[in-house]
Amino acid sequence: MSHKFPIISITGSSGSGSHKVGNIFAHIAWRQKINPLLITGSGFHRYERDEMNRMAEESHPLTHFSPLANHMDLLEKLFREFSESGQGRFRHYIHSEADVRQHNRPMGTFTPWEEIPEGTDLLVYKGLHGAYIGDGIDLTRYADFTIGVAPIVNLEWIQKIHNDINNRGYTLDAVKRIIESRLNDYVRSITPQFSKTDVNFQRIPLVDTSNPFITRDVPSCEESMVVIRFRYPNRFDFPYLLKMIDDSFMSRRNTIVVPGGKMEYAMELLLNPIVERMMEKRLKQ
Repeated sequence: MSHKFPIISITGSSGSGSHKVGNIFAHIAWRQKINPLLITGSGFHRYERDEMNRMAEESHPLTHFSPLANHMDLLEKLFREFSESGQGRFRHYIHSEADVRQHNRPMGTFTPWEEIPEGTDLLVYKGLHGAYIGDGIDLTRYADFTIGVAPIVNLEWIQKIHNDINNRGYTLDAVKRIIESRLNDYVRSITPQFSKTDVNFQRIPLVDTSNPFITRDVPSCEESMVVIRFRYPNRFDFPYLLKMIDDSFMSRRNTIVVPGGKMEYAMELLLNPIVERMMEKRLKQ
């Protein structure tokens, strides 16, 4: 952790909806006139897409959910170096046609490594392993605040199916195989992180998602509720949150439930004062 170079780390798998948090930080940055840098965990994958596919064909069922398929040492090094000096290296993974056009590189490859720009006030990580602890790696020791975005698993699968088919050109059978191959790593490496995060956002649909592989539409925010769990509830003003978010209520002493359409608003209410306090501490260094 570092007052001068703070880090916010967001954990959420493909299809979790963690991309919404990036939009929220753009709003917060504009409001507070700060310069955050959003880095995605896919840039720390160990292998390009073709190489991962070849390994799968050779009976090496490695998935991106596994720490073995990622440069966890380099990710920890980034967190450590930024917290100490505001420096570090990162790169991008080419996921979509939009990425291809932006970076002029083939799908499923990486951009060259680059240095964090000078003047970065806040590092925001978004990826699969934002609160990972294991094998001598502990990312939570460097993160100043950790967030989990974890919809119930059937909804997560529905969102992944629609995203991979519509934006990445996958077939339904291909997405099914990916989901099946990831189950073991999901249980062992992804879910334990949500016990370490400071706040979790879990979207729960109010429509039938019992068979995610035949669902034609992703349940909308208006068809959902969001459960927000706080690891340290004494640090948050629940009466204020309940007053500001219509139709919200508390289900446990550390849990507030809000309408799905209010998820991004709730995130901003929670994160804006946290970032503001980080920037105040940073100015005092």
